[in-house]
Amino acid sequence: MSKSSTSFTSSEPSRSPDSVATSDPSDPSDPSDPSGMGGNPGTAGTPGAASSQNSAATAGLPARGALAGVKVLELGTLIAGPFAARMLGEFGAEVIKIEDPQHGDPLRKWRKLHPDAGGTSLWWAVQARNKKSVTINLKSPEGQEIVRKLAAQADIVVENFRPGLLERFGLGYEQLSALNPGLVMVRLSGYGQTGPYRDRPGFGAIAESMGGLRHITGYPDLPPPRIGISIGDSIAALHGVIGAMMALHHRNANGGRGQVVDVALYEAVFNLMESVVPEYSVAGMVRERTGASLPGIVPSNTYPCADGMIVVGGNSDPIFKRLMHAIGRADLAEDPGLAHNDGRVPRTQEIDDAIGNWTRERPIEEALDVLQGADVPASRIYTVADMFKDPQFIARQMIQRHTFPDGTPIDLPNVTPKLSETPGQTQWLGPELGAHTDEVLARLGYDAEQIEALRENGVI
Repeated sequence: MSKSSTSFTSSEPSRSPDSVATSDPSDPSDPSDPSGMGGNPGTAGTPGAASSQNSAATAGLPARGALAGVKVLELGTLIAGPFAARMLGEFGAEVIKIEDPQHGDPLRKWRKLHPDAGGTSLWWAVQARNKKSVTINLKSPEGQEIVRKLAAQADIVVENFRPGLLERFGLGYEQLSALNPGLVMVRLSGYGQTGPYRDRPGFGAIAESMGGLRHITGYPDLPPPRIGISIGDSIAALHGVIGAMMALHHRNANGGRGQVVDVALYEAVFNLMESVVPEYSVAGMVRERTGASLPGIVPSNTYPCADGMIVVGGNSDPIFKRLMHAIGRADLAEDPGLAHNDGRVPRTQEIDDAIGNWTRERPIEEALDVLQGADVPASRIYTVADMFKDPQFIARQMIQRHTFPDGTPIDLPNVTPKLSETPGQTQWLGPELGAHTDEVLARLGYDAEQIEALRENGVI
């Protein structure tokens, strides 16, 4: 595809061959070598937006992240695989992202684009930050050989294709680990690498349904809604990162070899389902939808105010007592039958009514002032606009300003979690399609003539 560039635009993409999106529209970046960046640091210009110059380097902290020296090869598209690789890159790993030469990752065209006509997704700026984009046709033998060479030098391969696809390309774990016994391969798919469903297409929405999340979300008299983000994909990605770190530790500290980290999206969701399995096993209880409340933990709910809604979590025993005194219900605060959660659960409606009757007579700010004064956890329900001006977001620099090559400012979420000695950072924004192809191939020993021949033959 194109040679190295710093533009943030790309051509219209389509799905990769047999790719499992693991979502529904539901690198290390070497700090000393910022060539091919998709964007450059700028200065803060909006409330709550910290300058990207407030990085580890300018704060006197190490510029290299906790994962400096770790090499990651990303063979994924859209959300689950790319989010896992993104987190590794945010903490200093070198992430080489393989993309289809003609169209790239389909996420480049998801949601709001910049510029509006023919541009690239604004989401791309964060989902692909700190990654090196290398275009390779995985269907071509020459492209497969390049991937094998990259995998031979990698610590981690992250992929989210449908099970069996990489094996057909000669790029499965058995083939790659024969070249690199220390390789850790993170494999994210809808149903995992085994079992009767392994060959089915898998999306985050399906995982949320099968893993149990959708059934318990929403109100009992309405169909189960979806959460407004692709939570199933992101939960799976986090499990992939955790698994990769454990596998690397085993390899490095225990003298082990590499291994496969097999993450099924539905299992990642299932892993967060708290007590539903033992409750069904022992008591035959099937948890159902309960609206905005947290079932079996009282009180924890959304309550109406005169000008909106707030969330209150008064479910620990001492907090419950303080909450009841704060709303003028000393009778409930001192009721021995409500001293512990198991006594409060049968009286959930009574307690919720007491809180709701108090909140609906007050505007949000007044209610929050009283509750926070009583040391009761409570919050308004934030929009993204609220986040930009909130003093907590500002104090912790959770929104960071960068600049596109055309001079347009863009604010991104800062890196999470915060490490005190080796904090993560944004070295560059999501790059142009193929921005690092020449650089990476040259490192593998390809000369300029060979690279040009690969390009002319549609391999890169």
